[in-house]
Amino acid sequence: MKNLIDKVKTTAWSRADALKVRSDDPTTTQPLVGIDFPVMSDEVFIWDTMPLKKYDGNIVSVNGWSVIFTLTAERQPDVYTDAEGNYDIDSDWVNRHSRARICFWYSKDSKNWTFGGRVMADGVSPTTREWAGTPVLLNEQGDIELYYTCVTPGATIVKVKGKIAADGNGVRLSGFREVIELFSADGFIYQTEEQNEYWGFRDPSPFIDPKDGNLYMVFEGNVAGARGTHVITSEDMGDVPPGYEDVGGARYQTGCIGFAVAKDAEGNDWQLLPPLITAVGVNDQTERPHFVFKDGKYYLFTISHKFTYGDGVTGPDGVYGFVSDSLFGPYEPLNGSGLVLGNPSSQPYQTYSHCVMPNGLVTSFIDTIPQSNGDYNGSYRVGGTEAPTVQIKIKGNQTFMVKEFDYGYIPPMENVIVK
Repeated sequence: MKNLIDKVKTTAWSRADALKVRSDDPTTTQPLVGIDFPVMSDEVFIWDTMPLKKYDGNIVSVNGWSVIFTLTAERQPDVYTDAEGNYDIDSDWVNRHSRARICFWYSKDSKNWTFGGRVMADGVSPTTREWAGTPVLLNEQGDIELYYTCVTPGATIVKVKGKIAADGNGVRLSGFREVIELFSADGFIYQTEEQNEYWGFRDPSPFIDPKDGNLYMVFEGNVAGARGTHVITSEDMGDVPPGYEDVGGARYQTGCIGFAVAKDAEGNDWQLLPPLITAVGVNDQTERPHFVFKDGKYYLFTISHKFTYGDGVTGPDGVYGFVSDSLFGPYEPLNGSGLVLGNPSSQPYQTYSHCVMPNGLVTSFIDTIPQSNGDYNGSYRVGGTEAPTVQIKIKGNQTFMVKEFDYGYIPPMENVIVK
């Protein structure tokens, strides 16, 4: 696999690129979400959404049923209600990550979702939190591999196998009883918790390269090295204009899009490769990376926050992207800056965890919506439910927001008949 290591041309998302990010450009801004949005469930919060797909990235239905997996947490009004009977939904929402579980939903019309329940029973996952990943339908026998992140203690990329069945009454999952550990951060390419207590290593997204047929994976990581010791190079800086040379404390931003290759046909043995994208001095989080293959090009998308940008650069919460003619790079930022779809400045926290599908549809979840324009110091409404789906048009190295659909509209690209 040494030849693969040598083939990777790691691309720096530079500070000069990030200086081009512009909020509220209508071609890269998600439409406003109204305060009167519907919720999928009064019993659970949902956030990161993982549509069932194949290794080629196509979103699939099973026997006519669309299927999504979500990070899910039971709402806990019994825990977060005070002596006067006031339910503190904000605190409940903020603390959801500590009890995150992966659940599934199914729908005939791809937008009115029925809750299917937990994917794994209590005690199956070896750590206390189940964080995002990717469910893959393998064949017409209904075999599924769910790649996800085991968190606390540590963070490990894992997978668990099960089966799906569907008939006129709905969708059922079975199996998902044995978790297979794949890999963790190594401290040489990817930062470990010992090197940085704020490190990130999560969100596996496996895929088969349409050109060479091999199985690979992208994931969120941070560049290896002790926190605060990274040097921002000329490549990390890019061609910044005069007056923008001061990086402040941006050496603490070390996000990257990690890369790995399967060494066996079953996808149980993996080798870490150099990252495809680094954001040293730019941003500390490159969450939920995933590919769209289109017109012979590789479109690599990731999500990030305004608060994880480094000193001197900024951008909205949303989805960012890069394009290359080769899986191994080099990549260039889409739209010159990397920004593909950001929240409007009047509602900067309205949606997050965008997933770009091969047909250009983009799903996300509603985070919080202010009662009055931009006022998060006043009252606001917590989401924990699917946002309106939007569609982007991808043309070469540019993208354009062109259409808005219903809340949680996640249609399949093909239907698989499972017997």
